[in-house]
Amino acid sequence: MPGIDLHTHSNRSDGTFEPAEIVRLAVERGLEVVALTDHDTTDGLEEALAAGRELGIEVVPGVEFSAEYENTSVHVLCYWMDVENEELQAELTRLRDDRFRRGERMIEKLRALGFDISFDRVREIAAGGNIIRPHVAQAMVEAGIVETEAEAFDEYISDGGPAHVPKHALHPLDAVRLIRKAGGICVLAHPGMWGAQTSVPGELIEAMSEADMQGLEVDHTDHDPATRAYYREVATRLGLVATGGSDCHGTRYEPIRLGTSTCDPEGFAALRALAGR
Repeated sequence: MPGIDLHTHSNRSDGTFEPAEIVRLAVERGLEVVALTDHDTTDGLEEALAAGRELGIEVVPGVEFSAEYENTSVHVLCYWMDVENEELQAELTRLRDDRFRRGERMIEKLRALGFDISFDRVREIAAGGNIIRPHVAQAMVEAGIVETEAEAFDEYISDGGPAHVPKHALHPLDAVRLIRKAGGICVLAHPGMWGAQTSVPGELIEAMSEADMQGLEVDHTDHDPATRAYYREVATRLGLVATGGSDCHGTRYEPIRLGTSTCDPEGFAALRALAGR
């Protein structure tokens, strides 16, 4: 069975590998298809696609949009979109600009709490890429504020935490419409990743499906077997393609996730057909 991983992140957002490194590792792990889906940026796609051509592996161009519903983050995956679409790129620019200022404000809040931490270090960690909360979490670990990035989220920067700052984000239905206008295939990412209390509400999934969302990420590294079974039934009921991906962030999460959760070939074929590929 071919390995198909439809959810990865490079150092253009909050991963630790260069885009080409992800593609090379995908080959080493026996994958036949890998999608690069960085948060709110398409900057790594050209490099990843070039590496795919060189190494003989299919690279699916993608991006993971930030959305928000009732003060809870909702992530929306987009595949095979028109990368040059002006409206799509304008929204991605807005999201990245907001992430920069959001990072600054988180550091301001942490300093107000009495912690000696620098936004310059956060920028160094991001290495010129999109500033994401894990960059702040890494800086917090380095500053000795917390022992782990998970603790940084749990205690300070997760939604509702003392150093949390809301971000500019699309309503999920607007994200679906934007992706479809740009010719992309739209899939809701990890709907059950954060557990029962913060899972994506069923009524929102239904509304996104009615708005022309085409897939639901069922097989995700952070979905346990019961969660996968539940969302597979939801996908079947709503006529959505059940997809899968590891959500690899390089070495940010141990062990390296690439290829540990994959998409069924039938699901990938269905997505490809919807995209006219």
